[in-house]
Amino acid sequence: MALDVESIIKDFLILSTTTRGGKRLVYLDSAATSQKPESVINAVSDYYRTYNANIHRGLYDISAKATDAYIRSKELVAKLINAPSYNEVIYTRNTTESINLVGLSWAERNISKGDTVLITQMEHHSNIVPWQMLAKRKGAKVEYIKLADQATLNLEDYKKRLEKHPKLVAFTHVSNVLGTINDVRKLTKMAHDTGAVVVVDAAQSVPHMQVDVKSIGCDFMAFSSHKMLGPAGIGVLYGKEELLEQMEPIYGGGDMIRSVKFDGCTWNELPWKFEAGTSNVEGGIGLGTAVEYINRIGVKNIRKHEIDMTRYALKLLEEEQGVITYGIRRKDIDENNRAGVISFNIKGAHSHDVAEIFNSEGVAIRAGHHCAMPLVNEIIGEPSVARMSFYLYTRKEDIDTAIVAIQKVRKVLRLENK
Repeated sequence: MALDVESIIKDFLILSTTTRGGKRLVYLDSAATSQKPESVINAVSDYYRTYNANIHRGLYDISAKATDAYIRSKELVAKLINAPSYNEVIYTRNTTESINLVGLSWAERNISKGDTVLITQMEHHSNIVPWQMLAKRKGAKVEYIKLADQATLNLEDYKKRLEKHPKLVAFTHVSNVLGTINDVRKLTKMAHDTGAVVVVDAAQSVPHMQVDVKSIGCDFMAFSSHKMLGPAGIGVLYGKEELLEQMEPIYGGGDMIRSVKFDGCTWNELPWKFEAGTSNVEGGIGLGTAVEYINRIGVKNIRKHEIDMTRYALKLLEEEQGVITYGIRRKDIDENNRAGVISFNIKGAHSHDVAEIFNSEGVAIRAGHHCAMPLVNEIIGEPSVARMSFYLYTRKEDIDTAIVAIQKVRKVLRLENK
C-alpha cells in the first residue's frame, strides 16, 4: 500500500520549518542521519522527566522501569531483524564501533600473520579502516572484491578471492554512495562455504527494508539508531550467540562483570558483558520507540515508497542537461537491487558548490566523498559527488524542488550551454 506521506510528515515537526532564506526545508540527507518523529523525542524526554535512573543497579521503582524499557528496546530490535534472542543484540555507540568491536575482539584472537580479510571496493570507511588497522597489527592483509562496473560487485572476482580462504569477509548490504543492494544472503553462503566468518554493514538497509539475520545467515551485523529515526549515540551489533560467548569484551568496568576479586574477574552473561559502564539508557529507549514507529508504518511499505521516489528522481535527473548519476540505472531497477540513494555530479560544477546552491533553495543534500574515498576517488574517478537520499517522509514535491535547485546551479555557474 502507498504511504500516507502527508500524515507521516506531521510526526516530524522539523519538516514544517523554514530555512534561513525563508524556503521550506527539503531534507534529502537521510543516508547521513534521519529525522526523528515526535514519539521518539517524547519517549526520550519522558524518560528524563519521569523515570531517569540507572539500569540494573537500583531496587527502586524508577530504576526498575528504566531497566524494563531498556531491555524491551533490545527485544524490539531483535524482533525487527529476526534475531533468536536479545542476548545477540549488543548496544554500541554506532555502526563504526560495532564493526570495531568485532575487529578488536573476535578478529584480534582469530586473525594471524598471513591471513586475509576480504572486503569490497564499495565499503564505507567504517568497514575498511578497522580491517586495515587489524592487518597492520597482526601482519595480515586486506583484499578487495572488485566491481563489475561502477555499480555492482564482480561475483567472478569474489569467487576467485574466496579460493584463498579468507578468515573473515565483510561487506555492505547497501552502498551509501551507489545505493546498490548486495545479495548478502548469497554472498554470506559463498563465504561460509569456504569457512570464513561474515560481517555485514547494514547501516543503510535496516532502516529501509526487511532484514532477516536468520535468512541471511551472517555471523555479525552492524547498524545505527540515528539512521532509523532513533537517537544518535547508540548502535547495534548483532552476533551469533555461540561466537559472542567465545569472544572477550574490549571494555572493562562496571556492569560487564559477574564477579571481581583482587586476583581476577569473570564476565557477565550476554549481552551485558560487552556493555561496560552506564548504558545509553535514553538512547536505547528512543531506539525502541523508533522501531515501534517503523513497525507501525511497515518496512515493506517504506521500501516500496523509496523505490517509487528513486525511480521518479532518476527519471527527472536523466532529463536534466549535464547531470551524471552513479549506480544502477533507472531502467534496470527492481525491488532487490537499488535503495533510495542517488549520487550525482553536474558537469562543470564542484559538488560543494552544488550543495551550497541547493541550500539556498532550502534543499539539504550531502556532498563530498561520503566516507568512501576509495570508491569515489579511485572507482568513480571524481574528487567528490553530491548525494540525495530518501526515507519514508520524502515527497515527490521534494524531488521537484531538488530539480529546480539543479537548474539554479546551471544558471548561477553559467553552465547552460555546456
